[in-house]
Amino acid sequence: MTEDSDRDPGDGIENEDLRSQLDDLKREVEEARQLADSRVMRSELKLEAYRAGMIDLDGLAFLDLSNTHLAEDGTLSGGRELIDHLARSKPWLFRDTSSSSTAKAPSSRPARQKLATEMSDDEYRIARRKILNRSV
Repeated sequence: MTEDSDRDPGDGIENEDLRSQLDDLKREVEEARQLADSRVMRSELKLEAYRAGMIDLDGLAFLDLSNTHLAEDGTLSGGRELIDHLARSKPWLFRDTSSSSTAKAPSSRPARQKLATEMSDDEYRIARRKILNRSV
């Protein structure tokens, strides 16, 4: 007897079912990987848009993502350039950038005048002279 004749005829069907299940699992894993990659890409784009001063992140719908892909380390390649291009083509989606530093908001308390006991002699003389000149 040969090995082929010793096999159960159902073995071929079982192997085909296992192959079919394996192929289905491979497709599911690939779909899950693509979904995870697209989520990471959107997150990276949102981060870049936030850094660029984008007012409304719904504007990301205007982007063509065909030239972007995830690098091996999980970062988005071409994302910064994509956001820069969007900022040039649709500037109303972004805040105006300012080269000046942001000023601290003034105190809500009114400025308190310095008491005479807190002043140096020179400061006292100058303050006294200002008061006397106003009253004349």
